[in-house]
Amino acid sequence: MTKNIMIVGVGGQGSLLASKLLGYLLLNEGYDVKVSEVHGMSQRGGSVVTYVRFGEKVYSPIIDKGEADVIVSFELLEAARYLEYLRPDGKIVTNTQQIDPMPVITGAMSYPEDLVKKMQEKGAQVDAMDCLSLANEAGSAKAVNLVLMGRLSKYFDIPVEKWQNAIEKCVPAKFLELNKKAFLLGREY
Repeated sequence: MTKNIMIVGVGGQGSLLASKLLGYLLLNEGYDVKVSEVHGMSQRGGSVVTYVRFGEKVYSPIIDKGEADVIVSFELLEAARYLEYLRPDGKIVTNTQQIDPMPVITGAMSYPEDLVKKMQEKGAQVDAMDCLSLANEAGSAKAVNLVLMGRLSKYFDIPVEKWQNAIEKCVPAKFLELNKKAFLLGREY
């Protein structure tokens, strides 16, 4: 059975490293893995989406509406934006950070309130946490991606040592300790 994970965020948040790490881990676990990056205006703070599909045999990298087992979101509004892609019994692992999109910055709209509650009311299981604070505790605001991967790891039956190994293979050496710390903070939150 194929499992589908969507990683959604805003450009520059490290979602591509997160998908690379996940793909590496799942390949090493013996799964057929397809990763597809769908870029928006990533360099301008626009929406970035990555699909990670894995199973015995995966034929397409694309996830359709209603198929995502998990949505990993770097930002609350992005989680809400892609809610229709979640399966009825799906889970959202999200950072509670709010990054204002252009319509909010220009004053044309206001940032929606109570997004976690609204997503739960639509049936989503939401695991929301302040990943930015944990990333800062680890040593860098840029480590939000590893905090999220740490949290996601709780929903996999894969030993933490294998996640750590994937981090060692995917993260540059000079950022390794910081990223491992961020991962563990997310996992143990």
